[in-house]
Amino acid sequence: MSDLKERSCEACSPNAPKATEEEKQRLQKDVPDWEIMDIDGEEQLHKVFKLKNFVKALEFTNKIGDLAEAEDHHPVIVLEYGKVTVSWWSHEIGGLHKNDFILAARTDAAFKDMQ
Repeated sequence: MSDLKERSCEACSPNAPKATEEEKQRLQKDVPDWEIMDIDGEEQLHKVFKLKNFVKALEFTNKIGDLAEAEDHHPVIVLEYGKVTVSWWSHEIGGLHKNDFILAARTDAAFKDMQ
């Protein structure tokens, strides 16, 4: 994993630019297991994490919550037995921003730390 997780997030306002196609391609190389999906006309980074049981899945969900609160940037998190699904995107701009890739990288690091 690159240093993407170490980068700082920027404050994102409604007029912030969405990531360009070139930026998305470059940044996604650092989070290759994340899929860019179009959900209701908005691009989102989406990934499913498999865990041992519900307790581990809940622990991971709480780690993601801590990441989100630290940056005031909140994903959709679906918690199931042994599985956590995460979608990052910038609600204010209706699509992907550099911050989403940074937080995807931090999510991967949090998952790796649990292994």
